[in-house]
Amino acid sequence: MKRLAVGPMTTPEYSEWWVRRINDNISGSSLENSQSIEEHLRVVPSELEIINQDFERRNAELEKKIEQMEEEKMNLRLDVDVQKFEADKLRKGKKKAEEELDSLKMDYKKLRLSMRTAGLRKTSEQWREEIREEKNRSDWWERKFQEVQTQNETLEKSFSESQKEKSELRDRLVELEGSLRQLRSRNSVIELKASLSKIEEMKGKIEELEAALRSCEVRIEHLEAKEGGQIE
Repeated sequence: MKRLAVGPMTTPEYSEWWVRRINDNISGSSLENSQSIEEHLRVVPSELEIINQDFERRNAELEKKIEQMEEEKMNLRLDVDVQKFEADKLRKGKKKAEEELDSLKMDYKKLRLSMRTAGLRKTSEQWREEIREEKNRSDWWERKFQEVQTQNETLEKSFSESQKEKSELRDRLVELEGSLRQLRSRNSVIELKASLSKIEEMKGKIEELEAALRSCEVRIEHLEAKEGGQIE
């Protein structure tokens, strides 16, 4: 029986397939034994065909993984846009709270000036009435201060949650970059420049979100400092 020598350039998968094919030819039925080895070899695919089929299969799997990653990056980009919108909303809410606090301070200064101007011309009854009005205004200011304080606490809580979500987004982005590097090393034929460009774009958006969040944090600290000065 003639055997076909396997050259040093054959792949392990092809060698294994070849040995299994020869064994099947030897242990087949009597009808198969009646056929010559040359007839069996005529239907054997070449090594190039086997390599090509394996490459196409792996390439299809790689394309499927890339499509999944593209979908994940799209979802991540939407999450970044949502975080940017939330940061803008926090900034506007903080600005509104600061304007209300400034208005309260201005009203307080006007009242103090009015009291100094008219204080010497008032009777005891007028003074008692003025004290009652002052107490009512003081109570109103206290309620407004509590409202502003509550708004500040809500803003700080939202700011903390935004920072946590931002950290999760950055971790996910690092994970996606690692997966892209692995895919690029396993198959150098596939071009990943477009995907990497999108990742860089997402990095830029995350940096913009970080800047917006830092701005919110500075505004919160500034408002807290003003409120501390007012209480003193």
